[in-house]
Amino acid sequence: MNCPSVTQPAVLILLGPPGAGKGTQSRALERRFGLVQLSTGDMLRAAVKAGTPAGQAAQAVMEAGGLVSDAIVLQVLSERMADPDTGRGVILDGFPRTAAQAAALDGLLAARGQSVGAVISLEVDDDTMVARVSGRYTCATCGEGYHDTLKRPAMAGVCDVCGGTEFLRRKDDNADTARQRLDTYHAQTAPLIGHYQRAGVLQRLDAMQDIAAVSRDLEGMVRPVLRSRTP
Repeated sequence: MNCPSVTQPAVLILLGPPGAGKGTQSRALERRFGLVQLSTGDMLRAAVKAGTPAGQAAQAVMEAGGLVSDAIVLQVLSERMADPDTGRGVILDGFPRTAAQAAALDGLLAARGQSVGAVISLEVDDDTMVARVSGRYTCATCGEGYHDTLKRPAMAGVCDVCGGTEFLRRKDDNADTARQRLDTYHAQTAPLIGHYQRAGVLQRLDAMQDIAAVSRDLEGMVRPVLRSRTP
């Protein structure tokens, strides 16, 4: 007797320094393919609010002024990936950041019968990233990202996605902070890239192109991963 094929959700990871366009491209992939972007911060806040076991553990650590451990983050991620809306696949945002976290993620996925389908590194120039980060802002209502020169709303002062008229700019989106964050990114991510390169799932994408071109190339990389999971 033949068993029916079991399709496992795709697991995608976008790598890239602050300002490389990970958020913009993740939202585009969500809309295009029905994937779910999983942000570490968003997942932790939702787990705390829902009072899940992992959320309670995270809340206790945060209230004590500590940093949430990788083990708790992985537990929160595991709980979130069990939700029905992740059935098509997920895009991980903000995790993993180190080779140790990547190895822990591999173990979590293996226990679920899954593996990372693709890790796409958005390759950019550091000086350009500083300029990008210094000019970006988001819609206060839906979180859609914009930039002073690279991506303005079609109608000045009105969000293209939700029509909101309030926008936010992070205080740390300035040149000095951007360079510090780039240094940290390069120090942490170099071994992470090596980890996924050895695993044979790393792809590199020229993110110095315009947003539409990056989206087109990214879709071309993601589509085969999703197709391979169709029984």
